[in-house]
Amino acid sequence: MSDSINQTRRTFMKIGGMAVAMIPVAAFAAKNDAMRTAMKYVDKSADPAKLCSACMHFVPGKPLGGCKLFPGDTEVNPNGTCTAWAKKA
Repeated sequence: MSDSINQTRRTFMKIGGMAVAMIPVAAFAAKNDAMRTAMKYVDKSADPAKLCSACMHFVPGKPLGGCKLFPGDTEVNPNGTCTAWAKKA
């Protein structure tokens, strides 16, 4: 085999490996989009008493946080809210 064919095959294998590794990330994103819609999540709460930052499910981060109800999601706005909001104990 020539070097160019080996190089092309290596490139193909690298790209294929990265694509396979991204499948779970894409699946989480799709799952969280559906969950956000079902929970009526919004980035800016109309009620200042019900901010994500004051919710028991919120996981603080910089500058956005996460939510225990949205696994793997790290793009939850601390000023947002949803229907599952529950006051921190």
